[in-house]
Amino acid sequence: MGVVKVYIANRQKEIKIPSGLRLLIRKCCHAVLEMEQFGHPAEVSVTFVNNQEIQQINRDFRQKDAPTDVLSFPMGEGGRYDFNEDTGAYILGDVVISMQKAVEQADLYGHSLSREVAFLTVHSLLHLLGYDHEAGGLEAVQMREKEETVLARLGLSRDSSYVSDVK
Repeated sequence: MGVVKVYIANRQKEIKIPSGLRLLIRKCCHAVLEMEQFGHPAEVSVTFVNNQEIQQINRDFRQKDAPTDVLSFPMGEGGRYDFNEDTGAYILGDVVISMQKAVEQADLYGHSLSREVAFLTVHSLLHLLGYDHEAGGLEAVQMREKEETVLARLGLSRDSSYVSDVK
């Protein structure tokens, strides 16, 4: 397993970043790359934003004028990634997380903010590695299984359903 360097930036002020969250994100990235047997040094960027900024990014890059929880911007295609000559690492891409959405979803699903951000990180890193769930079917099921496997290895198993009791 190669070393993974995770660059984390906070560009929002609405939600206080809990102690230990940055370390958890790094552990999530490492666990995904280990599970996927990436085997090379890698770099990933993770940025915390608010709903307004993620809506703007979503509008600019996906033509969807709504806030979302997480966006992934891969720097590779077909298993080939940009290479940083200075660090000797492959640049996997960028992850953008709306902390406001993460708080909303943690409340909705009845789990901790840390678990929600861990899920969003794992989910997004799998996207950076080429996984896609948008079309549904087997690939979506496999991606969800991989997400839950990583989270379980990190002690963040799903305790309850993702279905809300809210009516």
